[in-house]
Amino acid sequence: MLSGELYLPSDPQLTRERMRCRQLLRAFNGSDPADDEGRTRVVRSLLGRAGEDAFIEPPFHCDYGYNIRVGARFFANFLCVMLDPTSVEIGDDVFLGPAVHVYTATHPIDAAERIRGPELARPVRIGSRVWIGGGSIVLPGVTIGDGTTIGAGSVVTRDLPAGVAAAGNPCRVLRVLSEGGD
Repeated sequence: MLSGELYLPSDPQLTRERMRCRQLLRAFNGSDPADDEGRTRVVRSLLGRAGEDAFIEPPFHCDYGYNIRVGARFFANFLCVMLDPTSVEIGDDVFLGPAVHVYTATHPIDAAERIRGPELARPVRIGSRVWIGGGSIVLPGVTIGDGTTIGAGSVVTRDLPAGVAAAGNPCRVLRVLSEGGD
């Protein structure tokens, strides 16, 4: 699964790991909004890494949690979904608008193979100082460069370089912001 090979999500170990994740998500998504310490504790138990002052607004959903690594001052607004059978790497100072979805999970294109149940996963990498507007979707295998801004409702199907404004379905570069997004 982590290496990009076909895997069966029905594997008993993977099923147990998803159950653990769902239990943590239930605690997080049902937590008291005033309990910042409790929420932070659950997020740190759930994610593979949560940088200093990382904040996720519930509800949040993911498959495993431990494959997600977010940097310092990360912010995810309401209804964020990260399907993480492989790595989701997010840099520092990244902001996700409401209902942003990040997918690493995919399926075989061949229908006969797909209905047998195997899945695939491709890592997603999001650099530092990135802003992804609400309702956007980042597809498996995509890398987004530092300092890039993605407009609301975009579907990111291909890599985006650093320091650009991009939007659309499929998402495309609209203009260069500056060298490296600074």
